[in-house]
Amino acid sequence: MPDLDAAALLAAAQTATGLSDWGDDTLPARFALAVDHINAIPMDYAGREAARANIHWLLTDRLRFFEDRKRFPLADEVIDRPLFATGEPRSGTTLMHALMSVDPDARALRFWEVMNPSPPPGTVSGTDPRLAKADADWREINTKMAKWLHCHPYNDMLGNGLPEDERTWAFDFRVMTPTAWWRVPMQHLSAGLPTDAAAQYRIHKAMLQAFQYRRPRKHWVLKGFHGFRLKEFFDAYPDASLVWLHRDPVQVAASSTMMMADIMEGIVGRIDVVAEARNHLARVRASIANTMSNPLLQDPRIHHVRYVDFVADPIGTIRGYYEFAGRPFTPQAEAAMRDYLANNKGDRHGKFTYSSQLLVDAGEDLAALHEEFRPFYERYDVPVENR
Repeated sequence: MPDLDAAALLAAAQTATGLSDWGDDTLPARFALAVDHINAIPMDYAGREAARANIHWLLTDRLRFFEDRKRFPLADEVIDRPLFATGEPRSGTTLMHALMSVDPDARALRFWEVMNPSPPPGTVSGTDPRLAKADADWREINTKMAKWLHCHPYNDMLGNGLPEDERTWAFDFRVMTPTAWWRVPMQHLSAGLPTDAAAQYRIHKAMLQAFQYRRPRKHWVLKGFHGFRLKEFFDAYPDASLVWLHRDPVQVAASSTMMMADIMEGIVGRIDVVAEARNHLARVRASIANTMSNPLLQDPRIHHVRYVDFVADPIGTIRGYYEFAGRPFTPQAEAAMRDYLANNKGDRHGKFTYSSQLLVDAGEDLAALHEEFRPFYERYDVPVENR
């Protein structure tokens, strides 16, 4: 089976669009590294063709996206005081983001926009066909990975779902999910490709500018994992505020392990859960070390919240964040959030179960882990969870 050819794929995208500006002179060399990674993965013919099709999609989208910035005055769009949620995975950030997204005065990224970001939605008359396309894509994804709905029921929003900020970088080939949209039988690649946080935030901001162009003015509510990129984050959005949810790292590692196991089973089949637990614990250790050592965690634009407090009173927690950010928390926003909570139960697609026993099976001692993370528990007043 012939390998994918990076130069040929780039040329094919340029021919298909009649465009040649990648928006970044480093893209071709970086893309070649990504293709080398894909070629090194044992795939059957169908998997290789799925990779080829997804790559063509991402490359042609990229060319059209940067062409839009020449056709429309998108760079003039001001992103005013955006609200961001962050924290460890499985710490409540998705629910917080979902609740803020129903505020009538707020705008959130939507999958149908991010998956096909050109042309700017405000330039399209009538019903945008990208929503139906994204709905179909997500029905396919949910069928392939039905277990994912147990731990992430928000996927039932289909094309209107809420992507993380990192999804705006899918066509940048710096960090690769399974070729961006979960169709290719490959593991997640989060290391080994050249990263540039400042460049990535330029793309993120460019998407926000494109998506608010010629649309009613609303404030942005967003969610991503910004902890290792705080300097570049605040350089890109100096008037942003960031709510940071803090949860027991042991439970973060256990829950993340089972979530990824459910996702990857639908892509590559059964995975080694013990090895996955070790990987997730290593990631959590690195992240908590950053949280404890990075001086920017004390930045006055960051609002620190305990996961247990958010779970106990999600509306009150968000009201407190709005007050912190200087945004009005209107009766209409509160009513919409309460309606969302009433009609979107977390176990609506089945109960997601996990246990810290996963880490014991991986050779860890829970008491030793709790002692290891004790400075974190104490700094942010985070209680140890037992499950």
